[in-house]
Amino acid sequence: MGSPVILAVDPDPAALGDVERELHDRYARHYRVICVGSPAEAARQLADLEASGEPLALVLAGHGVTNGTFLGEVRRAHPHAKRAMLVGWGDWGYREAGDAILAAIEQGRIDHYVVRPAAPPDEQFHQAVSTFLLEWAEERRTAPYAIHVVGESWSGRAYELRSVLESCAFPHAFSLADSAEGRSLLGTPPPEELPVVILPDGTTLTNPTASELTHATGSSVEPEDAEVDLVIVGAGPAGLSAAVYGASEGFRTLVVDLAGIGGQARSSSMIRNYLGFPRGISGALLARHAHEQAWILGARFVFMHSVTALRAEADGLVANLSEGAQIRTRAVVLATGADYRRLGIPSLEALAGAGVFYGGAGADANRVAGQDVYVLGGANSAGQAALHLARFARSVTLVARAAALEAGMSRYLVRQLQATPNVAVRLGTEVVGGGGDGWLTHLVLRDRATGEEDTVEAQELFLAIGAHPRTNWLPEAIARDDHGFVLTGADLPDEAWPLEREPYPLETSMPGVLAVGDVRHGSIKRVASAVGEGSVAVRVLHRLLDPADASSAAGRVAEPTA
Repeated sequence: MGSPVILAVDPDPAALGDVERELHDRYARHYRVICVGSPAEAARQLADLEASGEPLALVLAGHGVTNGTFLGEVRRAHPHAKRAMLVGWGDWGYREAGDAILAAIEQGRIDHYVVRPAAPPDEQFHQAVSTFLLEWAEERRTAPYAIHVVGESWSGRAYELRSVLESCAFPHAFSLADSAEGRSLLGTPPPEELPVVILPDGTTLTNPTASELTHATGSSVEPEDAEVDLVIVGAGPAGLSAAVYGASEGFRTLVVDLAGIGGQARSSSMIRNYLGFPRGISGALLARHAHEQAWILGARFVFMHSVTALRAEADGLVANLSEGAQIRTRAVVLATGADYRRLGIPSLEALAGAGVFYGGAGADANRVAGQDVYVLGGANSAGQAALHLARFARSVTLVARAAALEAGMSRYLVRQLQATPNVAVRLGTEVVGGGGDGWLTHLVLRDRATGEEDTVEAQELFLAIGAHPRTNWLPEAIARDDHGFVLTGADLPDEAWPLEREPYPLETSMPGVLAVGDVRHGSIKRVASAVGEGSVAVRVLHRLLDPADASSAAGRVAEPTA
């Protein structure tokens, strides 16, 4: 198929020359670098690449080029290719340039920008280019992965195993058993049963259970976990934040999560308003970075286990895990987040994982190439899913119950959806039926105002329709509101609090147990606020576990509010 291609197009000969010099010097060994001076010539190169089947990794385009139709053709022919606007040093930081970049992002013409190279070597330029290339490689699953899954098809048990690895942040690749790569990995004779998981040391697991898989990858309960300082229940943004701060401040920290890392944030294909990430960051990548950070600092992670019971004893707290382990701890942080609300339509629930998916498409979005897909929901997660899928699908229809997207979605997302030609929006509409023979083939939509129903062809449905807190397992001693969210701090009723001292911020009605993130009553349902609460929880833990600190008024922590 040839080397992947980096294509630069800029009508300014001097600027193009600088870009060409840096690209050839740094990337020509592994990429084919093409630099042209006009959109017309770039379009001809694009047609040649499409005809030859050569992969296009990155397009760098001058500002004038980004206003035309060329980058739309790039997205159509090479949905994985990254597209960046070239910005001069003299323009960077000025409002006009910022407005142009934001408009191009909102209209789906670019992913972000790159400042043109200055005197060589310009490492800032190369950092930006390398970041784009890494994102491209990861989306196409061409980055070097240590774990391989080989199966007979993309769906079924092989899909379930990949989902486990994906949720637990284990980089991996998938191959079909009848492909050249699959046959090479399976060897001769091939295993009698598929799928198989091949680990870095060559160990082959044949159709392992989730527990066997996590044990083999080092994320199971170990003897040293029997007694710790801090148990964090849930590895979404709030739990990961608490793990980072807890481990960094010396607490023996154990994080337990049945589903892996990231929580609902994993379904966000691109978070553009998270502080410190001007290019945006996917929820999955943010979770991976946080997991790595906490792990390096000393936090232990136990995946594919759940905490089934929690009780207070005279010398601390005890948490029971689903596989039978019992953990003694000085404190607990509840960061269980929320579950996706189910659609509740039997014919569609029967197709969960076979055309009906809760949350975003993640790394398997390329599966929908050439298909007509639907997204149900009216908040940011639904808008992000629709935009991500639109890069691959023939058409994407966003179905929302509300009369206007602005009621629950950020303005920048609404503008991006409006500017994406293969995205349609059906407002005031709900999904009331559908089905298929082993895989989704159709949906039934109802207009909420008229009651009129419409049956439409659909190969995949992605649902992002809200969530409810994961609190059913908690003991009665932990007070909750009418919707099941955990009450903390000043929100606790007097009769629910058992001690003479006032409850600390984020502390539940069971002393020593804190709640953070979406599971907490009054929390702001944003990734940034969840991360903030995770860090605040560790400050509160110092007051809980250090009597001298607890008796001091200094450093008093305010209760986060909605």
